[in-house]
Amino acid sequence: MSEIKNQPIQQFLNELASKSATPGGGSAAAIMGAQGAALISMVCNLTIGKPKFAEVEAEMQTLLAQAEDLRQQLTDFIQADVNVFNRVMAAYGLPKESDADKAARSSTIQAVMKDATIVPLECAKACAEVIALSQIAAEKGNPNVISDAGAAVMAAYGGLKTAALNVYINAASLKDRDFAEAKLAELAIIMQNSESVTETLYEMIKTKL
Repeated sequence: MSEIKNQPIQQFLNELASKSATPGGGSAAAIMGAQGAALISMVCNLTIGKPKFAEVEAEMQTLLAQAEDLRQQLTDFIQADVNVFNRVMAAYGLPKESDADKAARSSTIQAVMKDATIVPLECAKACAEVIALSQIAAEKGNPNVISDAGAAVMAAYGGLKTAALNVYINAASLKDRDFAEAKLAELAIIMQNSESVTETLYEMIKTKL
């Protein structure tokens, strides 16, 4: 089966709507973030090469490269979420007849759950980076597409909040509370900074429409 990122949109949505546990919210979060990055690229591509925006040409070129890198990262997270969830399910399916089985199963589950916490956290970080780049796109990009910069920040924010839910639920299953609390603390900082930027940027864009 081909990776999700290579599937037609309708196939992805059909699978998202199905009884299958994957793809799920984590993959949806990644695609939201990827859409945000793609919209930043759109703003850049509609700014670059236009004489009236010559003074921001170099900055837009850099912004475009950054947005495309994030789009690739987030697109890869669509499949990464599926992969780690499948590993979680496989771990829960391990035998538990003997005490040794139970100990091995528990250890494997806990190890995989750490990865299942890290994957959405990394997705959240990437979405937060998209939010930050959206601000540059809105402030310095072609004003004719400033609403698309707004769409970028809101898509990335949706991805961030959705990824955060997966961090919360998976961290709650961890017995290593030091690890869990450290990851939740990382997320809290990301959320606080991104929420402020998103709200301010959205209101700023509205005033320019």
